[in-house]
Amino acid sequence: MTTAPLEPTWAPDLTAARREVDTLLTRFLERKNTTATAQRLPTEAVETLASFLTAGGKRLRPLLCITGWHCAAGQQPPPQAVLQVAAALEMFHAFCLIHDDVMDHSPTRRGRPTIHRALTERHTPTRPRALAEHLGTAAAILIGDLALTWSDELIHTAALTSGQLTALMPLLDAMRSEVVYGQYLDVAATGAPTVDVAQTLTVIRYKTAKYTVERPLHIGAALADGTTRLAHALSAYALPLGEAFQLRDDLLGVFGSPEQTGKSRLDDLREGKHTVLVALALRDAAPEDRRVLGDLLGRSDLTEAQAARIRAVLPLTGARTKVEDMITQRRDHVLRLLDTPGPIHPGAVPTLHRLADAATRRTS
Repeated sequence: MTTAPLEPTWAPDLTAARREVDTLLTRFLERKNTTATAQRLPTEAVETLASFLTAGGKRLRPLLCITGWHCAAGQQPPPQAVLQVAAALEMFHAFCLIHDDVMDHSPTRRGRPTIHRALTERHTPTRPRALAEHLGTAAAILIGDLALTWSDELIHTAALTSGQLTALMPLLDAMRSEVVYGQYLDVAATGAPTVDVAQTLTVIRYKTAKYTVERPLHIGAALADGTTRLAHALSAYALPLGEAFQLRDDLLGVFGSPEQTGKSRLDDLREGKHTVLVALALRDAAPEDRRVLGDLLGRSDLTEAQAARIRAVLPLTGARTKVEDMITQRRDHVLRLLDTPGPIHPGAVPTLHRLADAATRRTS
């Protein structure tokens, strides 16, 4: 039997927290631009990264980090040092996205050309196309490296206490390794999708669930001296929610509106991404539908008409409905967990409810 969550007399102000994180990132990059100008270094790198960070984004990882703080500290507002760690997580996320777009040959991100595409077009008028494409890709990798370096700088200049650093660093190290391993597994499976659902869930756990939800919550809670029991409770919430978040992302990658997602609906199909959606479809498809999927998935020259054939087949296999059911089951599970009294401060519970809904019912 579950009980309703306690009614808090306050709730974390995530709107204000997001503004503060954005302000921290903007001022940090303004200082970097000033330094690059003074040293006659290429300001294009800083300006491109700043444009990428201000183009949108959910700021989910910083907001979960701040929520993790409140899960442990209750009403006590996070100090500037904690907000700077949250900003560092967004800077690290920029590194991941920029490199991910290069690896996936993605043309758009957040409704704009990806960094490697934008830089290619910028330099095409002054050099042969092949050289411009090489420059665009190489420069995007380097700008991603800058984001990784600067995420570290944001951490070590945050004026954390020695105790906070001791609690933070193992979690930060684990998060970074986990997401790289997850990306490695994803790249290795791309182009050769199979019926192995368990393998796709392993990729999701490391590339998304731990990196997007679990570790940001852990980091915020650890900075507030949260207990091991709290960390376990946050993991129980975070891992199924992170899986649901990625399952929704996989559906949006195929069926979503590019105007809302800011990304092409062709990318995952052209890459032959090994998603749960595709694994279930290959497993359960009738022979003629399986042939369509086998012939078209992973074709780099896939047309809109061919993609429409894939989108017509996927629901016939039952895969789309099954993935929707998996999302619903995971969301309902984490909401039931939150309705059971535990070590999470009750004032943070409604926020965790809202984040679970936003992460799983989103259209972008």
